[in-house]
Parts: sequence; C-alpha cells; structure tokens
Amino acid sequence: MRRLLTAFVLLLPMIALASESGYPLDEMEPDLHDKASLQRGAKTYLNYCMGCHSLQYQRYIRTADDLGIPHDLMLEHLIFDPNVQIGDLMENSMSIESSKNWFGAAPPDLTLYSKLKGGPEYVYTYLRGFYEDPDRPFGVNNTVFENVGMPHVLVELQGLQRYVCKQVPKLTENGTKTRDRKTLQYVTEEKCGAELKEIGGSPLELVEGTGTLTPEEYDQVVYDLSNFLYYIAEPVRLERQRIGVYVLLFLAFFYVLTYLLGREYKKDFH
Repeated sequence: MRRLLTAFVLLLPMIALASESGYPLDEMEPDLHDKASLQRGAKTYLNYCMGCHSLQYQRYIRTADDLGIPHDLMLEHLIFDPNVQIGDLMENSMSIESSKNWFGAAPPDLTLYSKLKGGPEYVYTYLRGFYEDPDRPFGVNNTVFENVGMPHVLVELQGLQRYVCKQVPKLTENGTKTRDRKTLQYVTEEKCGAELKEIGGSPLELVEGTGTLTPEEYDQVVYDLSNFLYYIAEPVRLERQRIGVYVLLFLAFFYVLTYLLGREYKKDFH
C-alpha cells in the first residue's frame, strides 16, 4: 500500500502538467473499436514520430495483432529497420546524448503519454496548436506547450499557422455586449490565446497553400494519431472492460447467495 501511495505522489506532478498552460483543450472522443482509425494512427506515428519518440513498453507484434495488421505487412510497410523483428519492442535508435544536443532535452517515450499528460484531448489539441514563431530554434511554438522544443513534424500536412489576436466585443458581467453611450457602437477589446479560445474563437489562422491537406483532413490525421496513442497507453483496455462486466455480474450473483445465506444464519439467533 505504501508503494502505491508513493507512486501516486510521484506521478501527481506529471499529471498536473496537462493543465499547466491553462489553454482550453479541444473535444476528442477516442474510439478503440475503430480499427481503421487505429491503423491509420499507427502508420502516421511510425512514419512521422518514431524517429524521435519511442514506444518502449509496447511490441510490434502486440500492436499488429490488436489492430488487425498482418505480420508481413507490418514488417514490409511499417518497420523500416531491417534488423528489427516483429517481436521486438518499439524502440528507436536515437541516443539520449544526441537528442539533448539537438533539442535541448531528450524526446519523451510516448507509451504512457496520453495517460500522464491529460488524455487524448491534450495530444489532439497539442498537435493542432503549432504556429510560426521566428524566435524559436525550429521556427514554431505551440499554444498548449509554450516554448516547446519540438519541431512541427506534421507541417507538410497541416501547413503553417500564424498566431493572431482579434478585436472582439467587450461583454458586461451578465454576458451582453457593451455599447458606447455616445456612438452606440459596440466596444471591442483585444483577446489572444486561451481568452480567445474560451469565447469560441481561435488564435491561429492557416496560411493558405502551405499544407497538402485540408483542415478537415488534417484534423482526421491528428484524431487517428491521438486515438492510437490512447490505445498504446493501455492495450488491454477493451479486454479489461469486457472482463469487468462479468466480474460485476458475478459479484451481483454472489451478493444474492451471500444475502440468502446470511438470512439463514440469522434464524439461529432468533
């Protein structure tokens, strides 16, 4: 019990990082029954993310079996190192020393990332939140993770976004728009970032013609990738939920037998 409490205390600060920016997260409902989405997410991850971010607690064979990918297709199209076997862990060859020199910090392993970093909604919002920032080493920043050291590896798909602030109507305490008493024109105020997001706006605008996908197509790519990482964090989730139903049914049945047995015992005392 003491070990469990210690582990929880150690993980608590990591879980708190999910909301440290205060930026509202986009809604995203993962679907582990959508094998096509998970397969597309695996393809995107292995093509764009695996070079820096390993999945060291997961094996290729488990991923292929769970997602319905034949082993030969997995080896041919999704495993690019000829020395890697289907039963190997999903690790990459980037050394910690090199990654620290290139990025300032070693890219984290993402096996449990969606659990420790605020869920798939965090990943989904983060991957949609890169914008141009000439002052950063890789020329981009992120609305969710300010001053992030990661380049925007999906920029060829999404295109370049720019951070903007907008003039929006100023609201009173009861939520109505404020008017100038003399001109009767609406009073506006500048909002950026999380403040703009909270009122239904976006602090980012896409530079037209800089990406190969439409915004809707890119959102689907990011959804599939977030869905895949949600699966990776707990591959046994669906099986656990299935077994849980039987456990609850057994407990309900066992409760009835226990109640009847207890009633029989009570007869001996009355």
